[in-house]
Amino acid sequence: MKTRIGLVVCGATLMAACSQPAQPDTLFDAISAYCGQAFEGRLGSDDPRDVDWASQTLVMHVRECSDDEIRIPLHVGADRSRTWVVSRTEAGYRLKHDHRHEDGSEDVLTQYGGDSSVVTATRIEFPADEFSRDLFVQEGIEASAQNTWLMEIEGETFTYGLDRPGRTFRAVFDLSNPVTPPPAPWGFED
Repeated sequence: MKTRIGLVVCGATLMAACSQPAQPDTLFDAISAYCGQAFEGRLGSDDPRDVDWASQTLVMHVRECSDDEIRIPLHVGADRSRTWVVSRTEAGYRLKHDHRHEDGSEDVLTQYGGDSSVVTATRIEFPADEFSRDLFVQEGIEASAQNTWLMEIEGETFTYGLDRPGRTFRAVFDLSNPVTPPPAPWGFED
């Protein structure tokens, strides 16, 4: 009799667990769950250097996803020059910023980013890597060599951010309300 009751309780527990949606193990998996969808956002920081962004519509599009890479174009108004590229590495994750001109050619400031230093189920931080630090110094923007970018999901909010001494930037997107996906980013076909 004890065995039968134990099986019934265990079976009920398993059914309850099976009826709950699976929670992603990593932020990478959480972002991948939105593949193909686009979301409108807003600035979540108040820095006068970002005034041109504040007047624009921000749209992130989780456009391409594989087991090892996610491509997320960021549209700022009509500007389709930016794509965040998040990829798996042996040690964690890598973020690169793919910046293009309208003709599809790469901007001089492109492919910068870094490898993950903080990884949780809801947040990844990416300090600037050596390539990025060298690029920023070469282009005369030494302060950017101290950049740490972040991606975070809290509830139904996705945040992309940048921190460095004297600078904080946040773009916040509402994941509960998908919008029509925008055209392809510059340099890529629809």
